[in-house]
Amino acid sequence: MRDGLNQVSRENGKRRVVVQANVRDRDLASFVQEAQQRINAQVKLPAGSWLVWGGQFENLQAAKSRLAVVVPACFGLILMLLFLALGTVRQALLVFSAVPLALTGGILALWVCGIPFSITAAIGFIALSGVAVLNGLVMVSRINQLRGNGMALAQAVQEGSLSRLRPVLMTALVASLGFVPMALATGTGAEVQKPLAIVVIGGLITSTLLTLVVLPALYRMIEQWREERSHV
Repeated sequence: MRDGLNQVSRENGKRRVVVQANVRDRDLASFVQEAQQRINAQVKLPAGSWLVWGGQFENLQAAKSRLAVVVPACFGLILMLLFLALGTVRQALLVFSAVPLALTGGILALWVCGIPFSITAAIGFIALSGVAVLNGLVMVSRINQLRGNGMALAQAVQEGSLSRLRPVLMTALVASLGFVPMALATGTGAEVQKPLAIVVIGGLITSTLLTLVVLPALYRMIEQWREERSHV
């Protein structure tokens, strides 16, 4: 009598041994990266053996590959729709400048809360970009309307910014307050909800403040420079 394996698993005609682990209190990607480094340094696999990292990490890698295509496609689509709405590449890029202003707030919010970047956080950045661009489009469209009515550039920028202050704040507040329960969640699924909610809330705070201040200043500076060049 002697001890032996209670089960022999095979896949594609080859023996397979599954080692499982649950990761807590840290992100999955950094855990796997550290595990790979230690295994490469301390473990020598027998001839004919190899390691495959699967499970949630495999799904994470596949999701990252898809997001590498989806995120640029979303930004390109947003830019194209802005061009169709405003009619010029110049103003489309001007409104699109609200996106990096929003992304900085989302990244800062993740850092303050100590939450690592994840797939749900990336989805939050996509949703955040849409809201930030909408606020910028509302303001620029109003300024263009005032200028079309014959108002001077400086006066149109000031009047348009003041008249769209309340709509921009209302849009940002509604979206932010709607994500507060997700950001404060602690039950089942909170690890999925919190990154998305924190990204949207943090990004909307910075994008709203910077859209109300930076975007009108950029509009006046760019349009004034264009008028000066047209008169030369």
